[in-house]
Amino acid sequence: MTIAACALLTLAVAIYVFWLHDDGDAGEVKTRLAYLKERKDVVYENLRDLNFEYKAGKLPERDYASLRDSMEQEAAAILAEIEKLELQHQLGRA
Repeated sequence: MTIAACALLTLAVAIYVFWLHDDGDAGEVKTRLAYLKERKDVVYENLRDLNFEYKAGKLPERDYASLRDSMEQEAAAILAEIEKLELQHQLGRA
């Protein structure tokens, strides 16, 4: 009896977890511009964390400089693409 109850409960949980619901597509569709702005915020936060870790003495100078340079290059690329997309958006409305 206990085994049957456990099997039934396991089956019920598996159906609940893996059943495809119709509301799965209810999430917001992000534009490329929105994605880039979120990514920019993440990169800036990572730069702040990197600076904190370096000032706390947890990173050697060489590693800090390398990581900072790569993050700054990524931030610059993101900012350039944001600017390009915003300009295209403004020209499209005019």
